[in-house]
Amino acid sequence: MEEVKFLTVLITALIDSINPCAIGVLVILATAILSLYENKRKLIAIGFVYIGAVYVSYLLAGLGLVYFLYKIKISNFIGIAVAVVVIILGLIEMKDYFWYGKGFSLKISESKMQKIKKYTENITVVGAIILGFFVSAVELPCTGGPYLAITTILSKNFNPTAFYYLLFYNFIFVLPLIVIILAVYIGVSAAQVANWKNKNKAVMRLVTGVVMVALGVALFLNAIGYIYL
Repeated sequence: MEEVKFLTVLITALIDSINPCAIGVLVILATAILSLYENKRKLIAIGFVYIGAVYVSYLLAGLGLVYFLYKIKISNFIGIAVAVVVIILGLIEMKDYFWYGKGFSLKISESKMQKIKKYTENITVVGAIILGFFVSAVELPCTGGPYLAITTILSKNFNPTAFYYLLFYNFIFVLPLIVIILAVYIGVSAAQVANWKNKNKAVMRLVTGVVMVALGVALFLNAIGYIYL
């Protein structure tokens, strides 16, 4: 059973980590840092502080949600409701593969994106911490679905194992951000990363959507007692 849970956490974290929102914000940040500072060491310092802030904020949010769900002892009704929400979010993600940006989409609002761009104009190490926590909050529409599914699964038992899973999940979540910062540091341009993101964002949405629908179905079957997660 633990092997199944580990694979579920791993696959979901990998899918959640390659979302266009997180990558897009990091590209904005990297571009701002490189325009402000000639020394690429600043890119590493500020970039890693930002990623660290994202990691901590997501970890704290996950711990809070797992503890809350554990304390309220999720009923079958709540479990089914969460499953339905996850499935709907997954279908919205899949929609963007065929009609990207049409209708309702899981993305950072334009007003929030403008605030993010403004915050990066004169970014510092301290500013990177604030930005990391701010971005973690505003990009929840992009990243919250998979995390909701995983925290629901982990809330069955609020113990050290659940904590370790959250540590692992969030490390996988920020891993692509670390790779991107290092890639830009060694010479890959932020524009190249942005072009790659724009070229593949529809596929990212499709894969994320498929996994979320699968997770939602699993949560539904778990809620009605057909399987145990």
